Amino acid sequence: MAQKGTSVRQEVGPASVRSVLLVPVPVERAFEVFAEELADWWIRDYTWSGSAALVELGIEPHTDGMLYEIGPYGFRADWGRVLVWEPPYRLVFTWQIGPDRAPVPDPERASEVEVRFRADDSGDTVVEVEHRHFERHGESGEGYREALTAGWQELLTGYHRSVTR
Repeated sequence: MAQKGTSVRQEVGPASVRSVLLVPVPVERAFEVFAEELADWWIRDYTWSGSAALVELGIEPHTDGMLYEIGPYGFRADWGRVLVWEPPYRLVFTWQIGPDRAPVPDPERASEVEVRFRADDSGDTVVEVEHRHFERHGESGEGYREALTAGWQELLTGYHRSVTR
């Protein structure tokens, strides 16, 4: 079970990282902050534009929508595509950023992120994030999984701060 506070529990497998945390808001609000207020909690240094130049960061709210960033001079980088959009319970998207931080245009070579939101008995929300299929990134997949284990820990800590404001 997830713990209250900013604690993010992680389980690391050979081809996935699963993170679980508990946020003290209803499921609808937890989903909204994650999917619709991404720019409020995502670490801007984890973008191509960087913290000073990032103009917009978002998820187009529908199946086949894009995860994207817009930087200086209209620069747009798509990070992945929404595979499942089921508010407020589930979101699945491709992660089309390679271990070298280069775009991965082929979705068959991209990893995948699934985010689930479910109410617990107290009305809080359990948020489960599973980043999987690192093997699709080739030989660098294992190292990438290790790097993103720390990355998701930091990102979800920021998400928790944002959702509890």
